[in-house]
Amino acid sequence: MPRQSKRTPELEAEVLARMSAGEPLANICREEHMPHMSTWREWCRADESLNIAHGRARDDGFDVIAADAMTIADTTEKGVETVTKQDGSVEVREGDMLGHRKLRIETRLKLLAKWDPKRYGDRMTHAGDPDAPLNPRPLAGVSDESLSAALVLLGLQPLRS
Repeated sequence: MPRQSKRTPELEAEVLARMSAGEPLANICREEHMPHMSTWREWCRADESLNIAHGRARDDGFDVIAADAMTIADTTEKGVETVTKQDGSVEVREGDMLGHRKLRIETRLKLLAKWDPKRYGDRMTHAGDPDAPLNPRPLAGVSDESLSAALVLLGLQPLRS
């Protein structure tokens, strides 16, 4: 049965506040009183100010998720691990849940890299990108003498004309 959510300033404010706090839009839109994700996106496409607010809330939320990863890394998490030995005895170990913390951090960082690769992804420069345009003549303006000297330094023989 379709949801009967109606667009209100209060509903918009709630979605934007929760996004700004790092909650993914998909999680927010699963709740009964919230619009479906496609409805939210339609609202954003139709309303420039909502679209801008959505982008800012999303970016703020990404920063919260990144800060959360730092907090997880800096905070020891005590836990209990039970290990059943071959003889049937059970050993209980207490300690830092390092593996669990690493998984939580990695998940957040990988999602951030996918969601916002420019800010959180590994820096990769592709020739032809607007920030790294192709240079069809990379050696234009370099004298023959300079090229010959560079080839000699590299242990290569310059071409003789």
